[in-house]
Amino acid sequence: MKRSGLILLLLFMVTATNALAADPIRIGAIFSSTGPASFLGEPEKNSLEMAAQSINAAGGILGRQVEVIQYDDETEVNKCVLAVEKLARKDGVKAIIGPTTSGNTLAIVRNMTRYGIPLISCASSDKIVTPVNPWVFKVAPSDSFAIERLLDHILTTGAKRVAILTVSDGYGQSGRAGLQALIPKAGLELVADEVYGPKDTDMTAQLTKIRGLAADAVICWGTNPGPAVVARNHRQLGMTAPLYMSHGVASKKFIELAGDAAEGLILPAGRLIVAKQLEDGHAQKAMLLDYEAGYAKHYNAAVSTFGGHAWDAMLLLKAAIEKAGSDDPKAIRDALESITGMVGTAGIFNFSAQDHNGLDKTAFEVIRIEGGDWKIVR
Repeated sequence: MKRSGLILLLLFMVTATNALAADPIRIGAIFSSTGPASFLGEPEKNSLEMAAQSINAAGGILGRQVEVIQYDDETEVNKCVLAVEKLARKDGVKAIIGPTTSGNTLAIVRNMTRYGIPLISCASSDKIVTPVNPWVFKVAPSDSFAIERLLDHILTTGAKRVAILTVSDGYGQSGRAGLQALIPKAGLELVADEVYGPKDTDMTAQLTKIRGLAADAVICWGTNPGPAVVARNHRQLGMTAPLYMSHGVASKKFIELAGDAAEGLILPAGRLIVAKQLEDGHAQKAMLLDYEAGYAKHYNAAVSTFGGHAWDAMLLLKAAIEKAGSDDPKAIRDALESITGMVGTAGIFNFSAQDHNGLDKTAFEVIRIEGGDWKIVR
């Protein structure tokens, strides 16, 4: 072999070896895999692992494998704060997915500027991205969009007087503020504004007060287990005013906890849990069915809206890193702001410097629980 040919061969071999030995792209994650919000966090954990496996099997990102470093915050704020600090300071991740809950996310958003690492939250509070923090994004549609979609439906029923019952955590406080603002704007009267604690096991007192005020509709805003208690109490009291739920219960776990009391309840939710009911040709249908089939194969379980958030976050990071041509955190952040038209489980994302959620109220369907399952209200 000629000397020049040998040199080229050696250069090729060195390049190939370096490519194979390239450091992985390290992505951090914080989910509530255990604790009260585990019904949200566990499918998120599973979905992120499934997404990373799929990406790596297809060659990774920019020819590099993805390494996910994941912590369980156990649905506790302090553990979430410590986890994000460890990911940023010790683990050297390039971006972070999570946390699961609004309260835990809001506890760390201010830190992300100091760390200089993009965060893609799986929680829904408007406050996560309002006002915009340059380093903080989220994939769950904002609470205000869910409220708008639900109120649009309530108006079609002829209701005039609305009562709300919200949980006193980050998610509930965000929902309560949105309901207080948007109910009057919709031309409805807010006749009762009741609150319950995350660990309360009976809401009969609040519901009895609401019944005495002759509300035409009752909106409960919270995540399990509280809303299931509200549903059972509502039925036990024989209340005739229809009970509406938030997107925070869009999990089969809620139906399991509420039992027969879940029947007939209406809520706004993403299309993932009703993918088969979408019209053929819907922009999201094919990817939703693919995700659903993959999740069932990997975990032998039904999908939940919340697992889809982690899936979306990983796909967004992949798209941003590829668009940036780098895993530099600032380059990822800049690229995220320019992603438009990306189809995810939560909707079609259109990010910008002014919008770090990229969705609107059209991300939601109005869904009724029938026969222990979800059905789109047409």
